[in-house]
Amino acid sequence: MIPGVHADFSQDNGWTFLVKAVLILVFLLTSVLVAIWFERKVVGRMQVRPGPNVHGPFGLLQSLADAMKLLLKEDMTVTAADKVVYLLAPMISVFCSLLVFAVVPFGPEVRLPFTDWSTPAQLTDFPVAVLYVLACASVGVYGIVLGGWSSGSTYPLLGSVRSTAQVISYELAMGLSLVSVFILAGTMSTSSIVNEQTGRWFFIPLLPAFVIYVISMIGETNRLPFDLPEAEGELVSGYMTEYSSMKFAWFFLAEYINMLNVSAVCVTLFLGGWRAPWPLSAINDGMLNTGWWPLLWFLVKVWLLMFVFVWVRGTLLRLRYDQFMVFGWKVLIPAALGWLVVLSVVQYVRIGDGVSQTTLIGVLVAIGVVVVATVMFWPSKKVAPAAPPPAEFDAFAGGFPVPPMPGQELPPSPRARRRPVTVSVDAADGADADSDPQEGTR
Repeated sequence: MIPGVHADFSQDNGWTFLVKAVLILVFLLTSVLVAIWFERKVVGRMQVRPGPNVHGPFGLLQSLADAMKLLLKEDMTVTAADKVVYLLAPMISVFCSLLVFAVVPFGPEVRLPFTDWSTPAQLTDFPVAVLYVLACASVGVYGIVLGGWSSGSTYPLLGSVRSTAQVISYELAMGLSLVSVFILAGTMSTSSIVNEQTGRWFFIPLLPAFVIYVISMIGETNRLPFDLPEAEGELVSGYMTEYSSMKFAWFFLAEYINMLNVSAVCVTLFLGGWRAPWPLSAINDGMLNTGWWPLLWFLVKVWLLMFVFVWVRGTLLRLRYDQFMVFGWKVLIPAALGWLVVLSVVQYVRIGDGVSQTTLIGVLVAIGVVVVATVMFWPSKKVAPAAPPPAEFDAFAGGFPVPPMPGQELPPSPRARRRPVTVSVDAADGADADSDPQEGTR
């Protein structure tokens, strides 16, 4: 494939696309089973315990046993639920999560063994493939929202509302971080973006955008420390509270497939896609970037990011909801916007005519000065004046005793007034503490 040109699917026919789609489906379902086992094992090691180790070698069959349990478990439907939407919601989440890998390149053009037929290791691609990924992620949240609303219960509804706010907040930051890739690559085609990373991976020049994307992808998938839609301590299980059996398994499946989706998109846009890391990429003039080798590099990178998901879950605590929203709207989005402005100026100077490096440095210094001055001289919040002390509360004002309202205090009891404030040395030898104060000082 020529750099800057997306993959050529002219030799593919309907059967080719069907076989590729089935292979992607099998890959995702198998990867989910492995991901569940992988997460339990890694978190177990972090907590100094073995993790699953009974069913099968190294506990590999534990995920399969859990899947069979959910398949055979009694299925219940809530009486107050909206039946059609209640059943449709988990299907929406799963179907939208399965669509993302359609535009993810697993490798370059590959040749099938014992044949002369070759095809790109990708289902399809088009000029706005990354926007298609964002659209699938946006529609997928409807499954969570409708699942919580249709359950006819309070806790699922709260979880679904939280998920709506969460996806809106962190999808904005994610989209802004991806705009940096579009500016640098000059295309939205996933295969073309991978080809543009032949010399260097984009996470090096776009490090701030890469960091913002990694944080946003954890929030986008409702994982710790951002699992507010299904916070067990507050919402039982969030939008999945009223689901059981396979309907619950579909939501569970969609969550893990979304983890694979955002990891694959991160690998494609920032980590060179299917390209081998340096110095392996320099062996025999890039021999390891041809044939079936790129599939191995792609999977290694994806599972490294899956390890980051598990690592963060085993390390950080869940944020409060206000901290979560403040971090998304007041930290990630402004940082992404600021970086986008800087990158736009630098890219204009790189490809524009008549702009010297001195002008570029001057513009960057001016932007830095403006940012520092804004931070230093931003008006601080005015401290509200102290409230006057509340008037003394009279519990018998209405003729009978009443409890104080918030902010009011009961006057000290007459017995407390009669107690001595100070006790002399002579009083400590045997004076009665409940006696008259003047007797304690004689």
